[in-house]
Amino acid sequence: MSAQFYIVPTPIGNLSDITLRAIEVLKSCDYIACEDTRVTRVLTDKYGIGAKLFDCHKFNEKERSEKIISLLEKGKTIALVSDAGTPLISDPGSVLLKELLNKNIKITSLPGACAVTTFLSVLPRESEEFAFIGFIPRSKKEQMEILNKYKHTNCIFYEAPTRLISTLQNILENFDADTKIAVGRELTKLYEEVKIDSVQNIIKYYEKNTLKGEIVVMVYAKETVETPEIELKQKIALLKEENFSPKDIAKIISKLYGTNKNKIYKLTLE
Repeated sequence: MSAQFYIVPTPIGNLSDITLRAIEVLKSCDYIACEDTRVTRVLTDKYGIGAKLFDCHKFNEKERSEKIISLLEKGKTIALVSDAGTPLISDPGSVLLKELLNKNIKITSLPGACAVTTFLSVLPRESEEFAFIGFIPRSKKEQMEILNKYKHTNCIFYEAPTRLISTLQNILENFDADTKIAVGRELTKLYEEVKIDSVQNIIKYYEKNTLKGEIVVMVYAKETVETPEIELKQKIALLKEENFSPKDIAKIISKLYGTNKNKIYKLTLE
């Protein structure tokens, strides 16, 4: 028998948000590898899924990879799920997948629930472009390095409710008070809430309201003001006098003014 391995998304909150195909696949599996068997058992009990469960999380992923490969080589069918959402999106599984690919085992991924896309679908935005960074680091320095890197792109991250206000205050201290923020919590659940406002107002709101559940945040891209070409050429000339290369000039000016790097490079060659 050929080995069958599936990546199966599970609901991020509301247990009804599971596809018919996901239920069908999970029912056909011999085993389900999951972050926490207690969490997954709630889902399998609801839908009458009889596969055997075993844990596979970031602390035992390497060890479990050996077990999964052994079972697959015996012709068993296995699915990987996370506690909520799509596996490998800020969840374990990367180590396991590398091992499976090294063994040339076919991996089938199913579409399904994901907090990032669910959140994005209710946010008005000017651009489809976004950067997803998973869980944002705890240290202020690392947070600012990432947010500055993506300041001209809609930047999405996960955060714990106990740290949200602290992270928003870091943003307030390092960006404008009217920096636009969107916060989603308890998505698909009874008390689902999405707030879109300035970082200053969002902080005030959550200082008065209890924070619970999974949190998704988007820092809206900082609007770029088009720098007049004549001004760009003046900056290019100054840097040329200092013997910077066209490549370095393009990199420096694009970073300072948020201007397209290729456009600057072409101007340096004129």
